[in-house]
Amino acid sequence: MANSRHIVIVGNGIAGISAARFIRKGSSHRITVISGESPYFFSRTALMYAYMGHMEERHLKPYEDFFWKKNKIDVVQDWVLGFDAEKKELQCLDKGIITYDQLILATGSKPRMPQQPGMEAGGIQGLYHLQDLHSMEKTTKQVKKAVVLGGGLIGIEMAEMLHSRGIEVEMILREAHYWGNVLPSEEGNLIGRHIREQNIKLHTSSGIASIENENGHVSAVHTLSGERIECQFLGICIGVQPNIAWLEKSKLETDIGILINPYFETNLPDVYAIGDCAQHREPLVGRAPVEQVWYTGRIMGERL
Repeated sequence: MANSRHIVIVGNGIAGISAARFIRKGSSHRITVISGESPYFFSRTALMYAYMGHMEERHLKPYEDFFWKKNKIDVVQDWVLGFDAEKKELQCLDKGIITYDQLILATGSKPRMPQQPGMEAGGIQGLYHLQDLHSMEKTTKQVKKAVVLGGGLIGIEMAEMLHSRGIEVEMILREAHYWGNVLPSEEGNLIGRHIREQNIKLHTSSGIASIENENGHVSAVHTLSGERIECQFLGICIGVQPNIAWLEKSKLETDIGILINPYFETNLPDVYAIGDCAQHREPLVGRAPVEQVWYTGRIMGERL
C-alpha cells in the first residue's frame, strides 16, 4: 500500500466520524478511531428517546456494526490520557501506546458546570455523554421532584425526559423568557405558556444562589429570586465547553478550545483538531453549524 499512513482520530462523534468517512472515500490510509465514551458512533440527540423508552440504546447507532469493518475503519474503545507529538504516540488507559502518522483531535464538548459550593453533591449532572444517560437512569429512579437549570434545547429535553416518568419538574431560566438569547419575546413567551400547560413551572430572570446537600445528595436549591425549591435531582443545562482538560500538559496552543488555522492544523506538526473542541484563530464566517461539519469532513478528507 504505497504511501499509506496511519491516521488516528480521537473522538467518535459526528465530526470525527465525518472526517473518517471522507478520508476513506479518498484514500486507502489506515484509520483508527478511539473513544472511551462508547464503542460506536451514536446520535446524541436521541439520548432522550432512550431514556423515555421510545428507543433502545442499540437503536442510537446510525450505522450497522458491519459498517466499520466494511469501510476498514478500526474502532477502539479506550480513554486517551495524553500524547507525545515528537514521538507521535498516544498514551491510552488500557491499550497502552498507540502510534500515529497524523492525529485528529475530535473530543467534542462537555457540560459547562457552575463554579459554586454544593456542586459536588450527588444527583447533579448535565446531559451530553452516554455516561450521562446511564447516570440519569440510575439517579432518577426514586426521584419525585427535579430542577433543571437552563432553558435551551438540552434543558427542555431533560425536562421532558423527567416529566415523562411522572417526576415533578421546575425550570430555572436566566433569561426573561424561554431561550431568551435566541428567540424573540413573542415566541419565547408562547413556548413558555405551553411548558407551563404541561405543569412544568418556570422561574425566569433567575439562577441558583446555593445548593443544599443532605447526606451527600442534593436536597434543595435556592434561587437568585429568593425561592427555595426542594428537589432530589438537579440537571445542569447551561451550555457546553470544549473537552480539552486532558490536553493541559501538552504543547498544543489553546484558548477556549484548541487553536487551529483554516485547514484545521494546530501548532504541532501532523496534529489537527475539529468539531466542538477546536477554535479557529480566524472564525469561519457565514457557515451554519451543520455546514461546518460537512466542511470539516471534506477538508480533512482532502488534506489527508
